Amino acid sequence: MSEIPQAIILEPVVSEKGTQLLRENKYVFKVSLKAGKVEIKKAVEELFKVRVENVRTMHVRSKTRKRRGRVLEKSSHWKKAIVKLKEGEAIEELGV
Repeated sequence: MSEIPQAIILEPVVSEKGTQLLRENKYVFKVSLKAGKVEIKKAVEELFKVRVENVRTMHVRSKTRKRRGRVLEKSSHWKKAIVKLKEGEAIEELGV
């Protein structure tokens, strides 16, 4: 999979847990379902000009949303990557 980095890193995930991980120099991204750890590492290094130490990935299951007992919609299945940067590195473009 030799895609452009913008097709691999879809968007940053802003959440309470994600902001707590910033203290440990870890960033959370929503990534392509087909992307592997090595491809995610290369994409982050190319997009943000930083050095990556470690990448962890996980699949986030879809959830069914209900209202008054009726099924309204089903959220999408997606893949999350937690990227740890090397000491002294930071991503300033995210503005977090």
